[in-house]
Amino acid sequence: TPEVALKAIRNFGQKVIEYSHSAGNEPYRIKLSHYYQNIGINVDHNDIIISTGGSEAIAFAFQVCLNPGDEVIIPEPFYTNYNAFALTAGVKVVPITSDIHTGFALPPVSDFKKAITPRTKAILICNPNNPTGYLYSEDEIKQLGQLALEHDLYLLSDEVYREFCYDGHNHFSVMELEGMDEHTVLIDSVSKRYSECGVRIGALVSKNKKLIATALKFAQARLSPPSLGQVIGEASLDTPAEYFKEVYDEYILRRNLVIEGLNKIPNVLAPMPKGAFYTIISLPVDDADTFCQWLLEDFSYEGQTVMLAPASGFYATPGLGKNEVRIAYVLKSDDLKNAVKCLEEALKVYPGRTR
Repeated sequence: TPEVALKAIRNFGQKVIEYSHSAGNEPYRIKLSHYYQNIGINVDHNDIIISTGGSEAIAFAFQVCLNPGDEVIIPEPFYTNYNAFALTAGVKVVPITSDIHTGFALPPVSDFKKAITPRTKAILICNPNNPTGYLYSEDEIKQLGQLALEHDLYLLSDEVYREFCYDGHNHFSVMELEGMDEHTVLIDSVSKRYSECGVRIGALVSKNKKLIATALKFAQARLSPPSLGQVIGEASLDTPAEYFKEVYDEYILRRNLVIEGLNKIPNVLAPMPKGAFYTIISLPVDDADTFCQWLLEDFSYEGQTVMLAPASGFYATPGLGKNEVRIAYVLKSDDLKNAVKCLEEALKVYPGRTR
C-alpha cells in the first residue's frame, strides 16, 4: 500500500466519520476524473459513482443495464464472482469459450454473434483478465465495440488491472472507443492498483447520463460508499510513479520466473500472460479439482506443498477446465521457485497423472 495512503489515515483529523454523497465525495470524484483524463479517458466527476469495491460497481452495472431474465455474454474463463452478481440481478450468463492455445485471446466475433438473442443486453470483459492474464488489444476492443453498436448492447469492462500490462503492450479502454458514449461502462477499483483490497473502494464510470442517474438510485439505497476508504482512495491518486515502476518490475520478474519454470515441467502448458498477475495452465492430470485437494491433503515435498485454484470454477460451461488450474504469482520470488518445484515433484507421483 502506498505511503501516501497510509499517511492519509494516520493524519485523518475529522471528529465525525459521516456519510458521504451517495455518488462519493465530490473532491475525490473530481481528482479521479483528472486521473482518467491523464490516461486518455475523457470524463468528468459527474460521470463517476464511487462504489463499495469494484464488486458493487459490477452489481450496479448489471442492475442498471439488464432486467431480470436478460443475458450478458462473457468470454470464459472469467472471474467467478461475476456469476454471483448475475444471479443477484436475475441475469443469465452466456459464456463464449476462449482457448489456452491462443493464450486465451478474444474468441472470434462470429462466436459472439451466434450467442446473441433478443434477451442479450450486454457484453462483459475483464481487461487485463483475471484469471487468464490476457490483455485484449485495441483491435479486439474495437471489434467488440462495433458488435455492441450493431446490436445495441452495453459493453462493460472491468479494468482494475489496468496498470499491469507487460512487454510494451498498452492498455486500451472501452471508454476510448469513439461514438460509444451511450454503450460503454468502466468498472474500476483501488484494490489491485494500490494493493488496497481491504479498503473496499471502486468506481462505476460512464458517459451515459441516464445510466449514471439510474445507478445513483441504487447508490442512494445503500446510502454511501465507505468514508475512510474514500480518504485513502483520494490520497492514493498522489502515489509517485516510482511506486508503480517498482511494482511493475517485481511482477515482471515473478511472471517470467513462474512461466519459464512451469513450461520446463513435462506436459505442462503455461501461456505467457500479458497483464495482471494470473495465468491459467494445463496439467497432465485426470481432474484438477481432485489434484488440488490431493496437494493439500496428501502431498508434501520437503515439508511444503502448493495451493492452486481449480480452473473449473472459472468456466460457466460444464466440463471445461477439468485439467487446468489458475496460478497467481503474488508471492516473493523464492516462494514462487519453491512452489514450481513442489508442483514438479507432485506431478511425478500423483496417482491420476494422465501422461
